[in-house]
Amino acid sequence: MNTKLTRRTLMKTTAAAGVAAAFGGRAAFAAEEPLGIALVVPSPIGDVGWGRALADGLEPIKAAYGDKVKVTILENIAEGPDADRIMNKTVADGNKFLVAGSFGYQNGAIQLAKRMPDISVLHASGYMVAPNFSPFAAKYFQGTYLMGMAAAALSKTGKIGSVSAFAIPELITSINAFTLGAQTVNPDIDVSVIWVNSWFDPAKEQDAAKALMSQDCDVIFSNAQDTPSVISACEDAGVYAFNLNSSMKKYAEKTYLGCVLTDWSPYFKAQVEAHMAGTFTGANAFLGVEDKVVEVVDWNPDVPADMMTKIKDVEAKIADGSFSPFSGPITKQDGSVGVAEGTTLTDAEIVAMDWHVKGVSTPLPK
Repeated sequence: MNTKLTRRTLMKTTAAAGVAAAFGGRAAFAAEEPLGIALVVPSPIGDVGWGRALADGLEPIKAAYGDKVKVTILENIAEGPDADRIMNKTVADGNKFLVAGSFGYQNGAIQLAKRMPDISVLHASGYMVAPNFSPFAAKYFQGTYLMGMAAAALSKTGKIGSVSAFAIPELITSINAFTLGAQTVNPDIDVSVIWVNSWFDPAKEQDAAKALMSQDCDVIFSNAQDTPSVISACEDAGVYAFNLNSSMKKYAEKTYLGCVLTDWSPYFKAQVEAHMAGTFTGANAFLGVEDKVVEVVDWNPDVPADMMTKIKDVEAKIADGSFSPFSGPITKQDGSVGVAEGTTLTDAEIVAMDWHVKGVSTPLPK
């Protein structure tokens, strides 16, 4: 079963209409009581984007458990006090498993978890951990490194760009890996970034894409946009583009470079099953190609065959752990040492990254 709500409809509702009763404590799953699972996301859920990927990640759970679970989707919930109230209400309504689908939900979600030890919370892109609270994030940088190789092979200007949502480590690492991958093909590649400070602003995203194109960027990375605005603008202009999370190929039949896809279903299913068994344990989940969570799909046939062979070779090395995009030597944007030769950044260092690599010409916002 599935319910989809917006902020307006949720705030109008004062009773727990149709929401499942919860377990007692952290006991094993009671077959007669559906487990209430709530997904909260900051943007409208359409056919593509981050919210779509999260919602799709819950589908195998619904298929596996049928009427033993009830999934409620709360979309277009702004980060801040509204999100805090709404997350509290979903738990008061009986939901015992919460997926807080935005970095900005972190503080409210962890406070809720601390007050309610019988619930389990998954939080997107954060870093705080509690016994019943797990942050989760994708190693997008593994896929964007491969995309950088393809972008440099196709670029005629040596200038590529990114329309990016917020300057948080998850998106900074994606840009840095994109740049490093491109530099393996063209060491002089120049990367420009426009931060739109929004997950969902079609007009602003299109304007940013056009601004990058006016600077001669001929491959553009749509970095965490929940709309196909960047992709479609690039198609109209004949410029290659790619994105994260879910395929937008239908919006750019000719110039779609590909998608760094995320499939959250293996992780979500395992965590729901742990909750049902009473064994959920808070832990930081940083998942990538090796976990079958990140995959690059819809490669454009314009990518030269010899380059695709190199890309697939690197992809295999990423999957088996013999290569990391963040192995030194890597130089920071300011010329200082980012990663020393012979060393590789740890996951903890990657998720805290707050600097750009040399080759990204745009400074980080202050």
